[in-house]
Amino acid sequence: MSETVADYRKYLDPRTLARIGALDLRARLIVEGLMTGMHRSPYQGISVEFAQHRPYVSGDDIRHVDWKVFGRSDKVYLKQYQEETNLHLLLIVDASESMGFGTVQSREDGGSKIEDRALSSILHSRSSPTTWTKYDHATAIAASLAYMAIQQQDSVGLAIFDQTLSRYFKPSNSPGQWKVVVNELQQVPRWNKTNTGRILDQLAEKLTHRSLIVLISDFFDDAASIQKGLRHLRHKKHELMVFQILDPAEIEFPFEDVTLFKGLEERGELLTEPRALREGYLEQLRMFTDELKRICRGMNIDFQRFSSGDSLEVPLSQFLATRAASIK
Repeated sequence: MSETVADYRKYLDPRTLARIGALDLRARLIVEGLMTGMHRSPYQGISVEFAQHRPYVSGDDIRHVDWKVFGRSDKVYLKQYQEETNLHLLLIVDASESMGFGTVQSREDGGSKIEDRALSSILHSRSSPTTWTKYDHATAIAASLAYMAIQQQDSVGLAIFDQTLSRYFKPSNSPGQWKVVVNELQQVPRWNKTNTGRILDQLAEKLTHRSLIVLISDFFDDAASIQKGLRHLRHKKHELMVFQILDPAEIEFPFEDVTLFKGLEERGELLTEPRALREGYLEQLRMFTDELKRICRGMNIDFQRFSSGDSLEVPLSQFLATRAASIK
């Protein structure tokens, strides 16, 4: 891997991103890092449609020749494409209290070893490590997807929810939409309880155009209610992608000593010996995730679970691959 690629891809790492204050800057660096690593345009093959033919002239790329036309007429024409502007992307982000949990710590200056001075100079100096929460991970993904879509002049909307739909902006491709999305995503949530199913029902009634919906949450909620809300959206012919975000500690349950667990979203507290609970906890988590997968699979919804301690390359690459496959 070249040094330039290696430098940019550092910004797909949550431990580095935790030290970058502005969400719009995070999103730009994430997308640039992803696409530099992929060695291709972020938009190639994602949202293009046939526009017209034009005669071949010497020097044109023969990969764009329409051979079917040539077979019928013995004339060489090229296919020309234009970007679609009618994709409606709706980003739905969970801002309930459980999404505020985080154990991932930012990298120290010496630990990141960033050689590119121009890039490293944008990092804010901090006296202590910054915690990267599940909500930080969710907003970084959402902002990056919005940046990709807006660069392509597609319409982007945003819904942020807890137990109510606290903020909603319908999809738009207006010049100011990027700023709206970023500003709302970086507002500090109220950290209330959640009600995912009811919110999905509300959004299903609000949306007036068929949309690509990306739902980002930990999904610590009633599975039957979530299923009902997803079914409502699918009934309205929307395409969905579901990203479940969990903290590494939630996935691995690494606790050893007697620990006081504080239940989020009004769940109370529990002082216990975690080693005695680990096996049962991991089994319950596995069953819960399997149920979410089953629900999504039954409705042809793309589902992926991610750790907030892992690179953001996977969810964004997954998004690009799914979009490319859906338009073939």
